[in-house]
Amino acid sequence: MNNGLRLVWVYPDLLSTYGDQGNALVVERRARQRGLDVQRVDVRSDQPVPTSGDIYLIGGGEDRPQRLAAERLRRDGGLARAASNGAIIFSVCAGYQILGHEFVNDLGEREQGLGLLDVVSTRGEGARCVGDVLADIDPQLGLPPLTGFENHQGVTHLGPTARPFARVQLGRGNGTGDGTEGAYNDTVFGTYMHGPVMARNPQIADLLLKLALDVNALPPTDDRWYEALRAERIASATQPA
Repeated sequence: MNNGLRLVWVYPDLLSTYGDQGNALVVERRARQRGLDVQRVDVRSDQPVPTSGDIYLIGGGEDRPQRLAAERLRRDGGLARAASNGAIIFSVCAGYQILGHEFVNDLGEREQGLGLLDVVSTRGEGARCVGDVLADIDPQLGLPPLTGFENHQGVTHLGPTARPFARVQLGRGNGTGDGTEGAYNDTVFGTYMHGPVMARNPQIADLLLKLALDVNALPPTDDRWYEALRAERIASATQPA
């Protein structure tokens, strides 16, 4: 197994409103528990995005920071080049929308995304999507049920080359009414789940590590804390109001 890994946390000054930086902490910790040498790089929005990373993480944010992040990522071009080099990218909420073809910005205008996922996001007309989510992750990924928390007004429609990351049992997910949550292709993932999602679903972090390292399995690690958190959040979500 390759023992070196470069983890890039993209624009924490703009896209880390809902504690999504916890995803970087979980990926880093789970790599180190397997004896991997991890170099974590936090890239602020006034810095160039390196193209040599193995895993890139992008969090959620408010509407104006989302627009600024999209503008700077388009201008910089580093994340798109990293994707073309085969890097693994995992995005949450506002970051998820940025990776698509377009979204609606804080000015009510259509904003160009990076086109790394075949999705288009619009602004929903109904009630905001807020609350706990339980969903079944695409069986091809071999992961247990997804647990997370959504808080978004956006509605994301998947194109033909994007697969739904999961299908909801509880919650709204992409907000389209078709039961889908998130989207992915071979190396790029998007979800609306906060929590942070990696703390609730550490197997997602492990999936990113396996993809980045090009291995089928990782050495086992102690998951008792994570499983206790998962059980508590799933029980809370499924209890009658």
